Amino acid sequence: MMRYVNIKALLCAVALTILANGLYAQQKEIPKALYTAAGIPDSLKADANSVVRYKMKDITVNGPDDISVKEHSIITVLNEKGNDEAQAVLGYSKKYNSIGAFEMRIYNAAGEMIKKYRKSDMYDRSAVSGSIVTDERLMMIDHSIAAYPSTIEITSETNYRSSMNIESWYFQGTEQSIQDAYCHIAIKPGSGFRYLNKNIRTKPQVTNDGKYENYSWHVSNLKAIKLEDGAKAWRVLPRIYFAANKFEFYGLDGDFSSWESFGKWILGLNADVCTLSPQRAEEIKKMTANIKTDKEKVRFLYEYMQQSMRYVSISLGIGGMKPFAADFVDQKKYGDCKALSNYMYALLKAVDIPANYAIINSGANAEPAEPGFARNSFDHVILCVPLKGDTTWLECTSSTQACGKLGPFTENRRALLVTESGGKLVNTPKSVAEDNQFNSDVQVILNADGGAKAQVKITSTGEYRDDYLAVAALKVDDQKEYLINTLHMKQPSVLDYKPLIDKDGVKEVSLDIEYDKFCDVQAGNKQFYRPRVIDIWASTLPVLEKRTSDYYFNQPMLKNCTTTITLPEGFEVEALPANQSLKFTYGTFDVKYVYDTAKNQVISISKFSLTNHVIPAAKYTEMQQYMDNIAKAQNKKLVIRKKA
Repeated sequence: MMRYVNIKALLCAVALTILANGLYAQQKEIPKALYTAAGIPDSLKADANSVVRYKMKDITVNGPDDISVKEHSIITVLNEKGNDEAQAVLGYSKKYNSIGAFEMRIYNAAGEMIKKYRKSDMYDRSAVSGSIVTDERLMMIDHSIAAYPSTIEITSETNYRSSMNIESWYFQGTEQSIQDAYCHIAIKPGSGFRYLNKNIRTKPQVTNDGKYENYSWHVSNLKAIKLEDGAKAWRVLPRIYFAANKFEFYGLDGDFSSWESFGKWILGLNADVCTLSPQRAEEIKKMTANIKTDKEKVRFLYEYMQQSMRYVSISLGIGGMKPFAADFVDQKKYGDCKALSNYMYALLKAVDIPANYAIINSGANAEPAEPGFARNSFDHVILCVPLKGDTTWLECTSSTQACGKLGPFTENRRALLVTESGGKLVNTPKSVAEDNQFNSDVQVILNADGGAKAQVKITSTGEYRDDYLAVAALKVDDQKEYLINTLHMKQPSVLDYKPLIDKDGVKEVSLDIEYDKFCDVQAGNKQFYRPRVIDIWASTLPVLEKRTSDYYFNQPMLKNCTTTITLPEGFEVEALPANQSLKFTYGTFDVKYVYDTAKNQVISISKFSLTNHVIPAAKYTEMQQYMDNIAKAQNKKLVIRKKA
């Protein structure tokens, strides 16, 4: 223990000297013990796949168009789950941002260097897979670790002449502990520098040397964070966001002092690209002349755009933020999220329906923008149409999305609405269970030998509709595997999938299924069956003594299944499964069984609802027990027997 304290004291002294003098840490200033695995305190090994022995991020901001970032890290990888630490990925652009220096060194457990990589060893590729045009590039390298533990040391320097944000400080990943990490920012006075702590309370030391305001952070002895199932990393992992009032993006000055000012910048950026030519606008008016209401016109034009355009990724220079002109998209029939949203805006503008361009962060349960901390955390664009009494949101990159429906990709979060008076943070709609429905009707005919034939008809909306639209694009074998896994079916001998109609936001599909053996157990004159072909819910959760994080589903949902089982001639029911009615704070599950003796059929009706997609940590145990009880309820057997 005393040895560790001495190393720590020496390292702190080195780092403080570096920060005070504005110098970048070099290898000669780092204690040699940090390169050996033996120097890791036992307290930092628990739940850790890697240990940050030392990390330094040194940012110098001379102005919005002159930012340098120097980084030096020493990370010991303990097992193969930490292999990502032996990868380096640095972004740059052809015109504005550059990588000044790079070096990666690999050390064995004893701290002996066994491999060195330089910038010339890195692989250079486009930053966007499948993009038809982009200025953004990545330089990458990946070392294959042969033995554990291994220590990876990386030094790099990146220079920015165009940047909307000052790089944030992400210093701890999942299942990674921190021995010591430092961050230093030197920025010109009067820049309006701001920082925002997330999941950590550390404060910087602040000094002013006349030329720069200096902010210095230090964190140490942070134990590894093991993310709980269903938790979101942004709710748990510590980091610090940085921002300044002014930015420069591909030669254009901007203002980030507020969301309002950033919205004004976007408004000005789009001003010369958001209108169709007079001739084309007149054609659009004629197309919609016989449509009575604005809402119907929005739907017509949205579906017209979906049928006419295709999505491609475009990121060329200012095109990373500025959309292609509406006329260009109209002629070329393609665009990215910016271009297609802007094109839809222009279509509506042609028929005098106002709309608002809206920038947003994408992905299910993505981190929301902070109302009091303006910075560019967005990666997507959608459109908002403020119809009277019925605001409509449009996802313009999808050729299948129902008009006015967003789904988990962009719903239930803050979007920056670009208005004539500037940017305004507003909430996108939150779906309810009825928006995401899975409804199935199953007809099963049992054979006397235990085999069965089944017909399944499924209707789906919302996220379930999206799932079944995607299934149609899979290969036949992949379709079968997906359906068997997601519907929790016993392996059939025959499965014939038929994609039926998709209309008004409802997708229908059917399955024809055959089982050589559908019976679970045969004993004498009795047969035991699982009384359904599909389970509407099959997830269970581990028991936890104390849950600390909220549990996230992608969306609330409502699932129903009616199963009719026709018994073989000469058989009757000996025992029906018991009816069940289960509840927890955010959902219900019900299943009922009826034996129709006249038709010799067993009818089961099961219903599952989840009314809120975020389950507070305090309710986890209740949910875990509820799901265990659902599994038990669905495991009950139907017993039939030959008539005497």
